[in-house]
Amino acid sequence: MEFKAFYQSLRQQLPAVKIIDDELRRFAYSTDASFYRMVPRLIVLVENEADVIIVMRAANKHQVSLTFRAAGTSLSGQAVTDQVLVMLADGWQAIRIDPLGERVHLQPGVIGAKANVALQVYGRKIGPDPASINACKIGGIVANNASGMCCGTQHNSYHTLAAIRLILADGTILDTADDKSVEQFRKTHALLCKQLLAMRNEVLANDVLCEKVRRKYRLKNTTGYGLNALLDYDDPVDIFSHLVVGSEGTLAFISEVSLDTVPDLACRASAMVAFETLTDCAQAVTNLKLQPVDAVELLDARAVASIRNITGAPTFTQHFPELGGLLLIDVRGQDPSELARYLLQVEAVLARSSVWQSTGFTTDKKRIDDYWTLRKGTFPAVGAARQVGTTVIIEDVAFPIEQLANGIARLQMLFEQYGYQEAIIFGHALEGNLHFVFTQTFESSDSIEQYRSFMADVSQLVAVEYGGSLKAEHGTGRNMAPFVAMEWGDDAYGLMRRIKDLFDPEHLLNPGVILNDDPEVHLKNLKQMVAADDSIDRCIECGFCEEVCPSRSFNLSPRQRIAVYRETQRRQHSKENISGQWGRDFQRMVVDSCAATGLCAQRCPVNINTGDLVLKIRGHRNYPYRRLATYAVRHFAALASWTRAFLMIGAAMQWLFGPLRLEQGSAALRRISKGKTPLWLSTTPTRAQPVYARRDRIDPTAQDTVVYWPSCVSQSMGKSLGDDRIDIPVAVRRVLDKAHLNLVFPQPTRGLCCGQPLRSKGHGQLADQMLNEVLDTLWEVSSGGRYPVLSDTSPCALQLKLAAQQRGIHLYDSSEFIDRFLLSRLSVQPETKPVAVHVTCSTQKQGIEQSMKRVLDKVAPQWMAPDGIYCCGFAGDKGFLLPELNASALKSLPLQVADCAYGISTSRTCEIGLSRHSGLTYYSLFEVLDRQSQSYAEPLPED
Repeated sequence: MEFKAFYQSLRQQLPAVKIIDDELRRFAYSTDASFYRMVPRLIVLVENEADVIIVMRAANKHQVSLTFRAAGTSLSGQAVTDQVLVMLADGWQAIRIDPLGERVHLQPGVIGAKANVALQVYGRKIGPDPASINACKIGGIVANNASGMCCGTQHNSYHTLAAIRLILADGTILDTADDKSVEQFRKTHALLCKQLLAMRNEVLANDVLCEKVRRKYRLKNTTGYGLNALLDYDDPVDIFSHLVVGSEGTLAFISEVSLDTVPDLACRASAMVAFETLTDCAQAVTNLKLQPVDAVELLDARAVASIRNITGAPTFTQHFPELGGLLLIDVRGQDPSELARYLLQVEAVLARSSVWQSTGFTTDKKRIDDYWTLRKGTFPAVGAARQVGTTVIIEDVAFPIEQLANGIARLQMLFEQYGYQEAIIFGHALEGNLHFVFTQTFESSDSIEQYRSFMADVSQLVAVEYGGSLKAEHGTGRNMAPFVAMEWGDDAYGLMRRIKDLFDPEHLLNPGVILNDDPEVHLKNLKQMVAADDSIDRCIECGFCEEVCPSRSFNLSPRQRIAVYRETQRRQHSKENISGQWGRDFQRMVVDSCAATGLCAQRCPVNINTGDLVLKIRGHRNYPYRRLATYAVRHFAALASWTRAFLMIGAAMQWLFGPLRLEQGSAALRRISKGKTPLWLSTTPTRAQPVYARRDRIDPTAQDTVVYWPSCVSQSMGKSLGDDRIDIPVAVRRVLDKAHLNLVFPQPTRGLCCGQPLRSKGHGQLADQMLNEVLDTLWEVSSGGRYPVLSDTSPCALQLKLAAQQRGIHLYDSSEFIDRFLLSRLSVQPETKPVAVHVTCSTQKQGIEQSMKRVLDKVAPQWMAPDGIYCCGFAGDKGFLLPELNASALKSLPLQVADCAYGISTSRTCEIGLSRHSGLTYYSLFEVLDRQSQSYAEPLPED
């Protein structure tokens, strides 16, 4: 291996930003959802096929091994390496859909759920539906032949594959949708094609092996290479393209895939049906197999116990039979009449089964969502309750359907034998596919021996005794590589080795995955989940959080921050040396660059807010500045005045030099200072006029009265130089006046702040002090909660809302206030132009997106929300202090909003960055409503 020469070759051919060699990021990016930890020597980010070819050819020349990774949600150790990790950069996002939606063409970086969103208009979806579909990417879905709850074996990647574009180990491109590419491949790789056909003939000539292959793939099976391709196809190109499906990056790189889509039936009903014994439960599954059911999910009694206290759980789960089982049954139809017909058939089968309790079928969307939330909550429920220092392991097997009950019983016996008292079983019952989840520590030789013996017995039980699949849908990986030969036998295993040798003769593509000569590879490089902090100890590093993080492309994602923090704590506890560079990178990448919005908690299966950890760290590091922060709290009105004065001076400089020149000058100064000075953005606002309101007598019997609390931000920041905005308090007062509402203001109108600026710096106690001052004032001015309170800035509303509710104060964010109180009082003339909308992270965390949607549908019906932008990354003052975060979070914005007339949001600071990076002017929701509304002659009564 000539690693140094390989490294130099890449440095000469790729931009430096695509080559990552610093210690902290190599460790951070090594993290995936499996329980293995291998730190790569080098990480390469590839943006396109040209990058991949450069890396592959250099790897061939210098004999360096490569491992590909898409989202890193895989569970079996197939996406970790101690050599070169090749990761998809932010390209690879293209989606093309054929005219009728019956086929979709996807690049490997497309998240599975986004493919389905694009297909919704056609009433179609992709076949695979893994539980991680909101986070996993198409490259990983196809490379692992992932399936899921509804797709079974019929609609997985293998069976819905229409065409595939590949880059082989030698750098050759094969596009099976391109006749010229296929013809060229047949010429240049004639020997390879000939050998594939020879293997096919061998299998066909071996009746025993042939029958084994067919039998194995009647079940879900992702153990080893997909030998069914040798039987299902007689063209070597077809054989190869289907062998790549499920090959986990060991045969080729997938640069595009075309999948036949499946109907996404609109009408749906679900039911939870309980049985006193698993035998009765399994018998019902067998009977349902021939019925028009879309999915049947099984939960054993322990799994039911793990989720019985979650909202939506049926009451009968509170006293569930100790040996019982639960089925979640989903039935779909094209229209109500078809659904009704199917339900009659299913209910007739259940009537003949030994049902203990049932919710009955419901078509109510909320109840259905609750049922499926319960099912999806089983895995995180175990993760949340696990002992600190242990990791959660989820295994994935398939039994022949007729052996399902016996298989579950035998697995439960093994749990008892090896002391896994918390282990649960759930799965896709129609396919005999079971997941079992348990917690494991790898901190001692005894615990490793426990896991070794357990896995050996499980493998013997599933693969040998029952002839099932050791990996039904999660991929082989390092986890099951030692057991592939046990499951398949020598003949089949020998064929798999020849397939690997044929396509990757130097064994450079993801070596050690799927096939491995080390019988204990599954016991090596085990991830240590050390206790680090209560706020993040439950993290299982699944990666579900990454898609919504604004810094994911800038440097680190939430799970990567957690992984680095854990490693830092481990090194400190074990007295290991922590380099100065690690410490500096930790501060910059883990602490400073986190927007701390908390959106990650909404995607996290165990509700971890990585921002809480970051704020705690900031609090410790900013403690020396506590006196200064205390002074700011005591003199906040003066501080707000200074801010307005500073903005006024900045506006004068903008007028003198021009906004862009001032930004360029501050950018040059920032470069000279190595990032220590802020960036003055060209969209930085001028000062606003603060609200001066008289202290009115509060009449507790007054009607049509609201309290308006203008935030310190909206009182400080006005229009930007060159745009036509008006101060937000002015717009609010005009709209409320049109609605014939009486206004009451908190006193003093200035100097009140929710504390968010201090909270973002880690000064939580001081922030709470400011928040309580606001609440005390709002309680008084709202006549003890009689009057509704309007907050005009979403982050401020989020800070106050929960505490306000606890005090009996009815506080509303902009969009929900408009939805609740104003739409019925105003005559709205809808905006006819397309408008871009940024739904702030604060709006999302409040759960009021539907209110905002209703308002937007009325005010600007042609609104659109850019895809993939969940948080703008401005994060209060970070847009000035760390503008690279904001730029990274919004890099896809300009192209998406190019056809829009302007933008709308509900946070003044967010609007600064949005306007700067989009080229549009972003207005507050109240400004737009003011333009588009008129007063009725008489106020209408509220609904």
